[in-house]
Amino acid sequence: MFSKALLPESVTRQDGAGPEIAVEETSKNLLVTLGITRILERQNLDVSVWGSTDGKIWEPIAAFPRKFYCGTYSMVVNLARHPGVRFLRAQWKMSRWDPENRKPLFGFYLHAEDVHLRHAGAA
Repeated sequence: MFSKALLPESVTRQDGAGPEIAVEETSKNLLVTLGITRILERQNLDVSVWGSTDGKIWEPIAAFPRKFYCGTYSMVVNLARHPGVRFLRAQWKMSRWDPENRKPLFGFYLHAEDVHLRHAGAA
């Protein structure tokens, strides 16, 4: 069973990327959960999941819609659509529209775990 923090809960003020996480044998469907625990007004957060076959060349494989509020958001990532991916990592971009030009601030985490999907009509 695969269950890993792609990004442990962190508070940050700038764009970045999380650590590389090796993908073990999985069901090929991962439930990826984004938790936003801290946010300031007038800012947004874009979080994406990137995959790599060798840990050197990275490509985006999934992205959450832009977020403006605290909350917990989930999506299913089908790794079968990205054959050969052996590593995952989170990447994020943040911005703030503020008349005082202060930096953004977000507290958030990203977690991934195996999920087994059933098709409609399956017994």
